[in-house]
Amino acid sequence: CHPWDARERGDEAAFAALFGRYATRLNAFFSRFGDRGAADAGDLIQKTFLHVHRARKDFQPGRLVRPWLYTIALNVRREEGRRRLRSREIAVDLQDPGAIREPSVAPNASSASDRLVQRALLQLSEIQREVIMLHWFEGLSFPEIAEMVGASVSAVKVRAHRAYGELRKILGEP
Repeated sequence: CHPWDARERGDEAAFAALFGRYATRLNAFFSRFGDRGAADAGDLIQKTFLHVHRARKDFQPGRLVRPWLYTIALNVRREEGRRRLRSREIAVDLQDPGAIREPSVAPNASSASDRLVQRALLQLSEIQREVIMLHWFEGLSFPEIAEMVGASVSAVKVRAHRAYGELRKILGEP
């Protein structure tokens, strides 16, 4: 039974199954971006599932749930980023070198190599980082990612190729 089969009835069990299946994955997904804390990842998960609930009738039977869900998650993350940019609360003194700290490491990046990769990912552009996160860490295909980000499959492959090359350069690998 697909966890979204009962979407028309608003079945709580179906929603609970969907949440149980993807909440932990979304937590890791949001945390890997490295620019938000664990509490913020929880907020983003809640907002994502709120949007999922609101958009449940828009889901088209026969389509895959995972790309649809991650599209919503990406849009929630982007909107939250725009909201934060509009409401900057802390002014950074650019004259004080200590005012700008290195980004924090995601809570699930426990080993030295995990932290190294996390810092390398933070050096990529946002669109490159999204493609890497969705492809490598979430296991989505290039066609799925292309649909999610509104680009052609070729464009997504180019982004991934450049991002993987940039990561190799940052990490000092041939």
